[in-house]
Amino acid sequence: MRTFPALRAAALAAAVTVLLPITACSKSGNKEGPEGPQNSPVAANAAEPSSPGNLASQQLTWKPCPAPSQAQGSGKAPSPLPDGTPWECSFMKAPLDYAKPGGETIELELIRARASNPDKRIGSLIFNFGGPGASGVAGLPAFGTTYDKLRTRYDLVSFDPRGVGRSAGVECETDQQIDARYESDGTPDTSAEVNALVKETKTFALACKKNSGRVLPYVGTTNAARDMDLMRQVLGDKKLHYFGFSYGTQLGGVYAHLFPKNVGRSALDAVVNPTQDYEQVSLGQAKGFQLALDNFTKDCADRGEACKLPGTTGKEVEQGISGLLTQLEKKPIPGLGTRQLTQTLATTGIAAALYSRETWPLLEEGVDEADGGSGALLLALADSLNGRADDGRYNNSMAANTAISCADSKERFTADQTLAKLPEFQSVSQVFGDYLGWGLMACTGWPVAGAWTTPDVSAPGAAPILVIGNTGDPATPYAGAKAMADALGKGVGVQMTYEGQGHGAYNSGNACVQNAVGGYLLDGKVPAAGTVCK
Repeated sequence: MRTFPALRAAALAAAVTVLLPITACSKSGNKEGPEGPQNSPVAANAAEPSSPGNLASQQLTWKPCPAPSQAQGSGKAPSPLPDGTPWECSFMKAPLDYAKPGGETIELELIRARASNPDKRIGSLIFNFGGPGASGVAGLPAFGTTYDKLRTRYDLVSFDPRGVGRSAGVECETDQQIDARYESDGTPDTSAEVNALVKETKTFALACKKNSGRVLPYVGTTNAARDMDLMRQVLGDKKLHYFGFSYGTQLGGVYAHLFPKNVGRSALDAVVNPTQDYEQVSLGQAKGFQLALDNFTKDCADRGEACKLPGTTGKEVEQGISGLLTQLEKKPIPGLGTRQLTQTLATTGIAAALYSRETWPLLEEGVDEADGGSGALLLALADSLNGRADDGRYNNSMAANTAISCADSKERFTADQTLAKLPEFQSVSQVFGDYLGWGLMACTGWPVAGAWTTPDVSAPGAAPILVIGNTGDPATPYAGAKAMADALGKGVGVQMTYEGQGHGAYNSGNACVQNAVGGYLLDGKVPAAGTVCK
């Protein structure tokens, strides 16, 4: 669906370095159908999840990890960690349909780096980096030594959720068709443009059904949570120890609801609001990215002549960006090779650079270059978010994002309904309102019916779950952390705050956040509810 997915500064930097050479806690605590949409197969009583049958006793065969596949983003095989610990990969069998545990199976790819201090090993710490649609197999090694401290007592484990990468990855369109779709007008202004967007959306859905129809009904979050409990058993852990980012927080919440007694030490960072439906999530993102843009433009204006963008106030800098987007709608500019930078791709590139304060210099440079007639850098930023490699091949993150989101959400919007909602989106963001508003139609014509309006994450009886919100988060606005902590239930959700910029908290490198998370995951010390890190 056209919400902006999880993305990390490291991935962005890697994507654009060829174009641009690059620059405390206030509280603590010590508490320990062919004829229409098929139904998405979710158990009638989600609190009684289906059994994986005999698959819980399977033995995994770990081998050196190969290079990532195209669906995972391509590249080289992951290098060993500095202490020589290798990355190992394996495949776990899981039921395609948990209602038929003895029936057809799919394979899910896992990756691990073993604990550096095996004598003090707690178990496995499973990571999900969000999206939905992000490859954990490609993502975990990309963070290098970020989680070294956590590895002292855990095997670091991640996986490609069903529908992602090598785990029965969803396939829809060819690379050329994806290019054409991203280059088209995502914010139509005329009836003809609206009709073209509707046709394009339906064409994409039909392509996904044709190429991946077998798995589409089974890629939702509920089944991914069941996969994690199967993974827990196969890895030999009594409890699931978990670190989820962005959409991974929703997955973690759904897991806690389904398996509260199996929850071990868990942390949720960059938190999705589980009480909001898809429309509310999209509107919240429009507000969140507008806040991030406001912070960027204010910083630019405050730096005076050191900032390359025109304007003496944040508002004037933003007006210049809006003016650029208006010009691009009328006339795209040269981008990379024969490709052009359109208004839609420029908006995507701007959003990509707002995921982290570290990439604000890329945004400044990209807008400045586009003002001068070169769209190369903004297009590279858009490509990084859209999952396009330099060779023109796409990973399957966006196809998986749509498939998982549409298997989850029941909401389906017509063009008329979307048009009626656009004024509210436009009122909260001149830059992102139209783009995210029209994104409401992403599941129109989808061949599988959604499972819920909002997910149930109530988890009475679960161990404490640390919930971390970032006040400057554009993709998962700060209010989501309190909503998640409350929805998990009293004594379960423990909220803490990071007063920072960008998507997420732990990977910002903030020592206060990392010490609080490490204190819980490693030593079982739950931070005091309301802890604030700056």
